[in-house]
Amino acid sequence: MSFRRGVVRQSKFRHVFAQAWKAEHCIDDVRVSRVTWDSPLCAVNPKFIAVIVESGGGGAFLVVPITKSGRIDQTCSTVCGHLAPVLDIQWCPHDDNIIASASEDNTVKVWQIPDGGLVGPMTEPLVTLEGHSKRVGILAWHPTAFNILLSAGCDNVMCVWDVGTGELVYQLSDAHPDLIYSACWNRDGSAVCTVSKDKALRVIDPRRGTVLKVREKVHDGTRPMRAVFLSDGKILTTGFSRMSERQMALWDTKDLTEPMAMQEMDTSNGVLLPFYDPDTNMVYLCGKGDCTIRYFEVTDESPYVHFLNLYSSKEPQRGAGYVSKRGLDVNKCEIARFYKVHERKIEPISMTVPRKSDLFQGDLYPDTAGLEPSLLAEEWIAGQDAPPLLVSLSGGYAVPPSKHRDTMRGRPKLASQDSGAGAPAAAAPTATPTAPAVARETEGETRGNAADGTADRLKKEDDVLNEILAEMKALRTVVLAQSQRIEILERQLARIEDGDV
Repeated sequence: MSFRRGVVRQSKFRHVFAQAWKAEHCIDDVRVSRVTWDSPLCAVNPKFIAVIVESGGGGAFLVVPITKSGRIDQTCSTVCGHLAPVLDIQWCPHDDNIIASASEDNTVKVWQIPDGGLVGPMTEPLVTLEGHSKRVGILAWHPTAFNILLSAGCDNVMCVWDVGTGELVYQLSDAHPDLIYSACWNRDGSAVCTVSKDKALRVIDPRRGTVLKVREKVHDGTRPMRAVFLSDGKILTTGFSRMSERQMALWDTKDLTEPMAMQEMDTSNGVLLPFYDPDTNMVYLCGKGDCTIRYFEVTDESPYVHFLNLYSSKEPQRGAGYVSKRGLDVNKCEIARFYKVHERKIEPISMTVPRKSDLFQGDLYPDTAGLEPSLLAEEWIAGQDAPPLLVSLSGGYAVPPSKHRDTMRGRPKLASQDSGAGAPAAAAPTATPTAPAVARETEGETRGNAADGTADRLKKEDDVLNEILAEMKALRTVVLAQSQRIEILERQLARIEDGDV
């Protein structure tokens, strides 16, 4: 009988190992919020760590530089402008200084954190978004369009905002008959997947306000579920069986009749929070109240979802933050990093692929989504879609010059002309006179300078014209969005008058 080779599945992530950082690198004495909402409680980007904390008489979250370690002083400043507990926080994918927060006070607020962190209590947001009638517990920034933010509340309503103007551009009030548990954009931001208390998975086009696909009873259990879009358009869900066993399922959006894969974990009560890495196609499951983090690789071959390993520790996690690829140490082959939320501590945990070479491992780090947005808000509202703009991590991540930056700064966007603190990269001057060659004669220099002056004037005129055209386009899209909203309201009014509601 011959021995069959190749039984073990080949994967460069089979030996990923997780390691907690030493105690001196943890953040201690954090008064983590005790709200019962099933959010990760923590959000991390390459610059900052944000954690929802306890606060008297309102809602607050702590923001510290990602390099911070040691004890947090009880007098440490927080972002504390909400009137009730904060339920969710999310960093903007296109500006590392911008963070959104959702609260029990029925509002969403957007804040600009100065470089280096807070220097005092922050109570004034850049913008307050009001449109929900009950507490707001879910936030999701658009992955490729600048300043587009989705929120979902306990009023079963999903809102899409242009935070640069503060406008509510789309509202879906009748797509969900029950509480929305989670919402996630797909790779290019053309659709959103949601799961709700009625146990259904929905794929929604927010611009048309239509449900494209629906699958009843994704998981039979009554406890909260989660859903994330994968980069190839498939959807991964976590939930519970009728017997209260925790499950993970993979769905093909072309046919939601049956799951492509279904795995049962254990009978713990904690909600499984999925974190997805589109670059490696790995999924990390952090259960609230668990002492473990499981990780899997999703492939095109059956059984599609492959268990890799689990990280186990003695203390349970209350939540977790997950930093984007731009914040990782590529020299140590670090492919993921979590910030585990304890009762009073934040503990970094690195996921690393063991490699002997000190050279950049290109196979572990394909080009990843950078700060630069693919679209402006008005372009997405007008119907455009675009995949993320990718950057190389070879030699670490550096902020590239922005092709959109002048446009963003010239319009009523978050990266304002005054502060500049929220801009990922400094804007290049719009017209820089070209220095004449040293060897030129004086006459040639004069001619060159005059030509530069004319070019400078023409460039400024072009900029003004482009700004006017962009503003006209933006106003047109706002009028179109409002017309659609009026049409929806008129249909609802007609239904009420006809006695259908």
